[in-house]
Amino acid sequence: MSDRLIFFDTTLRDGEQVPGCQLNTIEKIEVARQLEQLGVDVIEAGFPASSPGDFNSVVEISKAVTWPVICALTRAVESDIDAAAQALQYARYKRIHTGIGTSDEHIRYKFNSTREEIIERAVAAVKYAVSKKVDEVEFYAEDAGRTDNEYLARVVDAAVKAGATIINIPDTTGYCLPDEYGAKIRYLMEHVDGLANGKAILSTHCHNDLGMATANTMSGVLNGARQVEVTVNGVGERAGNTSLEEIAMIIKCHHATIPLDFNIKTTRIYPTSRMVSSLMSMPVQFNKAIVGRNAFAHSSGIHQDGVLKNSQTYEIMDPKDVGLDDNNIVMTARSGRAALKHRLVSLGIKVDPKQLDRIYEAFLKLADKKKELNDDDILMLAGADTAAIKHVKLDSLQVTTGKGVTPIAAIRLNVAGEEFEAASTGNGPLDASIKALKQIIHRKMTLKEMTIQALSKGSDDVCKVHMQVENDGHLYYGFGSDTDIVTASVEAYIDCINKFKPQ
Repeated sequence: MSDRLIFFDTTLRDGEQVPGCQLNTIEKIEVARQLEQLGVDVIEAGFPASSPGDFNSVVEISKAVTWPVICALTRAVESDIDAAAQALQYARYKRIHTGIGTSDEHIRYKFNSTREEIIERAVAAVKYAVSKKVDEVEFYAEDAGRTDNEYLARVVDAAVKAGATIINIPDTTGYCLPDEYGAKIRYLMEHVDGLANGKAILSTHCHNDLGMATANTMSGVLNGARQVEVTVNGVGERAGNTSLEEIAMIIKCHHATIPLDFNIKTTRIYPTSRMVSSLMSMPVQFNKAIVGRNAFAHSSGIHQDGVLKNSQTYEIMDPKDVGLDDNNIVMTARSGRAALKHRLVSLGIKVDPKQLDRIYEAFLKLADKKKELNDDDILMLAGADTAAIKHVKLDSLQVTTGKGVTPIAAIRLNVAGEEFEAASTGNGPLDASIKALKQIIHRKMTLKEMTIQALSKGSDDVCKVHMQVENDGHLYYGFGSDTDIVTASVEAYIDCINKFKPQ
């Protein structure tokens, strides 16, 4: 059995399916280049047949990176496979990832088919993908987690004989228990000749619906899987996918008992995590393993005492192993452009001189409001600068509010270069502000969801507001940030407006 573990990153495909976290092609290229530096073996760049945007992203990512395998997802449909092959034409190393649902639930309700017909379709899809002369063909058995093992082995055996060299066993719904998933991998290793003799390898693809994605993935690896399908920060549909950083650090910390080699450069984990979090506007939870703000924080007096005496008393990892620098430069209003650029680079953000000037100007304004700026503040400033062109901009907002006072908001907007002003009352400062905004922007829009997050600590902190606004039956996601909660909320609302489809 191979002693090397392949990391297959699907941040740009499965991870990007999170509502409100879609990336444009330029942002996807930025992430892909960071994944290449991180040492990812395979980058699943998209699902070319799903949209022209996804097709173009696969093309451009193929041109932008050098050594990772570029993978394109398809259904077991010839037109999908044609699109994938065409999108991969510029990739140095090409992989088509095709497959079909194999659980009885999928066969009966999704395909209205039979087990035998599903095997026939699987074989036909693999053979057609092989005919495209790509470097590798991977087959996925969707909902394998709920598929009967004996039947799954028949499907896998047929796919290997048809030419697939990587077989993906997804726990699509996150339902499996670790022992159950590990036993499934072991059963396939023991009952499919093409796996036992090394003609093909097994891959894990686990979702986190019950919080077991990482445990299931590791159980799969311990039972013979040699590829792990993961995402940065565990982003993905519903509760997310297996976290790349968790699997990498588990193997690193347990290398004596799990002697598998891998290509991930763990010191680049933290910058990659921050980049993905910033570009997707998806905060990392504070207690997230490996990359969360509190991952290496100690508040208990007993813990602090132990760590001060010897860090190994409560830390099983050196923060520097994941890219955290113990000697971070403190960012204040007196920090210069060089210090800001250094901090951006360490966070995985590359900027040109003009971008740096704009970010630095915004940095100074924010630094005047806060004593110190943390990494989240810096990433927020960088993300705001790289956001899409805004046709509607907030020039000024003045709000009067308080106990026993009717809230009043006066707003001035720049709409395509022209200034408009309006004022309104409301049952709160945000309600008054949005009502004033609606006097200028005459679109039917409804606030559906709003989340406010403090980036660090203290009354002078920057808050980040995530919003979901409905317009003409479509949901749009936006975010804004400021030391003023109402301003951040209005910025988030305007961010949604800037994404509306033209009337």
